[in-house]
Amino acid sequence: MKILVFGKTGQVARALSAAGPAAGVEITAHGRDTADLTNPAACAAIIAASEADAVINAAAYTGVDAAETDEATAHIINADAPAAMAQACAIRGIPFVHISTDYVFDGTAGAPWHPTDPTGPLGAYGRTKLAGEEGVKDAGGTFVILRTAWVFDAEGKNFVTTMLRLSETRDALSVVADQIGGPTPAPAIADACLKIAKTLAAGQGTGGTYHLSGAPDVSWADFARAVFDSAGRNVTVTDIPTAEYPTPAKRPANSRLDCTSTLATFGIIRPDWHRALAKMLPQQTSSRRTMV
Repeated sequence: MKILVFGKTGQVARALSAAGPAAGVEITAHGRDTADLTNPAACAAIIAASEADAVINAAAYTGVDAAETDEATAHIINADAPAAMAQACAIRGIPFVHISTDYVFDGTAGAPWHPTDPTGPLGAYGRTKLAGEEGVKDAGGTFVILRTAWVFDAEGKNFVTTMLRLSETRDALSVVADQIGGPTPAPAIADACLKIAKTLAAGQGTGGTYHLSGAPDVSWADFARAVFDSAGRNVTVTDIPTAEYPTPAKRPANSRLDCTSTLATFGIIRPDWHRALAKMLPQQTSSRRTMV
């Protein structure tokens, strides 16, 4: 099976390229050098000219704070480009898997968000991602929108690597404790996307919007403690409210995602982020210590 991937250097994109061979999939990944997401028509042309059996979009404008002052660019990349990709897939009659985010919700619910719950983005990033979802749906083809949250791996720019970097010079940190979500390992998202794409390409499963996040749900502060414990770093974490860590863009207080339909339709279980940390951090810790 041949899968075309938009994204090459991001966390999930790298994981897709790494996971492809074991899944029996030939991955062709397009990064910024070959696919300009600010040119949606060019992205569509790549799909039209390919021999792919499915397409996965793992590329996005992910600067949550930067989008507040650059929403126009974020909209092209997060909304216009996925819509064009989905339309090209519909024309070719191949499935399209698109990665979205918990930021489409306002974070006020008292329970995990179900895929059918009303959306209400708090900022520009969430608005552009939601617009992208709508464009994918309107394309008329076979698709899955996979919303996820709190993505991490051992190399990219994410919460885990930030905490480890800070721990090199600090033995105490204050971390937000009133935002709750499920940290999600990038390799688990990649595996899920590949399984969904293969299922849809085989004419099985049901398209639509699904959720995938790691388990168990946790606060950022408790996640930080787990990172330090796994990495063997002696860092004291003090809980603080979001109000004491202001950012240009508002973050959802509740990023918990209901993933039951993903399990029911595709047999994909929520990944255990504790286990993922244990697998990732020995390499990360060794690398950091070598640099000191």
